Amino acid sequence: MSSHSAERAPALGISLMCGLSFAGMAILVTHKKAASFDAAVIRQVQGWETPWLTPVMKFFTAIGTGVPLVALTVAILFILYRFFRHRRELILFLVAVIGSSLLNPLLKSVFHLQRPTLHRLVEQTGYGFPSGHAMGAFSLYGITAYLLWRHIRSKTGRIVLIAVSIFLVLAIGLSRIYLGVHYPSDVVGGYLASGCWVFACIGVFQSKS
Repeated sequence: MSSHSAERAPALGISLMCGLSFAGMAILVTHKKAASFDAAVIRQVQGWETPWLTPVMKFFTAIGTGVPLVALTVAILFILYRFFRHRRELILFLVAVIGSSLLNPLLKSVFHLQRPTLHRLVEQTGYGFPSGHAMGAFSLYGITAYLLWRHIRSKTGRIVLIAVSIFLVLAIGLSRIYLGVHYPSDVVGGYLASGCWVFACIGVFQSKS
């Protein structure tokens, strides 16, 4: 096996596992086999509801889509260019983020699955599976973490990078459940679909490096 093949194999393997897991989740959801899982998680997460936590969750849901997400994407892109100036890394970043944003509505149109309707704290329209917020958060913070990891040498810096990335991805996903606009299976499906795409992009990038 060539060095390029050896480098890309783990990323492509993770991409394949995410893709197969997404397919499994999609089968469960479309056949209504995830209802008990969804109900248990919703009961737990919405049980956290307090006057101070709701604005926090609204903040995290706000930075997961629309203008705030675009602004964050542009800011991160500028930082990557300003400090690293690696054209191929910038292309990888854009392909991962934009590709994920295009893939989400395509998947939603395939499955046509509705959102929960009980106990909504914000209003949201459109299909629910997979969650666009979950996909957007995973692709943006996931690919950013990967690119920064390549340039951060200290163990502490890498630990902080991964911890912050995981926190943001999970917080945005949880906020959708807390606010009553997504089933947990929507969020998990979003993570898996985005994981499949992002790791496939990384695998191709590594093969060309």
